[in-house]
Amino acid sequence: MQQPLSIAVAQPRCTAYDVTANAVAHAEAVRAADARVVVFPEMSLTGYELDAVPVLPDDERLAPIVAACAETGALALVGAPVPGPRIGILAVGGDGARVAYGKVHLHGSEATRFVPGEPTVIEVDGWRLGLAVCRDTGIPEHAAKTAALGIDGYVAGVVHADHEAEVHGERARRVAADHGVWVATAAFAGPTGGGFDRTSGRSGIWSAKGELVAEAGAAPDEIARAVFIK
Repeated sequence: MQQPLSIAVAQPRCTAYDVTANAVAHAEAVRAADARVVVFPEMSLTGYELDAVPVLPDDERLAPIVAACAETGALALVGAPVPGPRIGILAVGGDGARVAYGKVHLHGSEATRFVPGEPTVIEVDGWRLGLAVCRDTGIPEHAAKTAALGIDGYVAGVVHADHEAEVHGERARRVAADHGVWVATAAFAGPTGGGFDRTSGRSGIWSAKGELVAEAGAAPDEIARAVFIK
């Protein structure tokens, strides 16, 4: 029988372009989350700044996150621009970081700076987690192609404006209904670039039946936690 998987969605405070400060905030979130997997918003490490320099997996500034993961046994799924360049997810564990994913469905001006990635699944303690970034979650084809790889959960980092606070819940319920999987969405909280002066927060986790089981508020530094069970 598959063991339960503890998961958290975090929305740390973010200083534009300041990877050093943001990595410390991420490390604090990892320690506070007390979860095996901690999901962060889109471009959480730099802010939604499309001209931010890509972050390499061996960047020394990631050291606080690596240390926090080593202490807690967590895997952090961190939003950042990555080589490609892509709008990516860095999978950070106690032994270092790797590029795990690049956003497939780029939006607007993103396409002038970044190249798309491919549907991707990572495995954590026997759980297969499909990865997504923001607009990916609004494209049913993305979830379908990811689900075709075999998934138990669909995890995403997003940036939504404050008036779009209901969007990621609507999308999560659709993915759960279509594919019968758990969904975890980490949403940006606090101001960031790209015109997002006010973001939604309200990161959440939904069961495979589409029920909201945990939700953060709208403020930075909040965390929501749940346990995926089969």
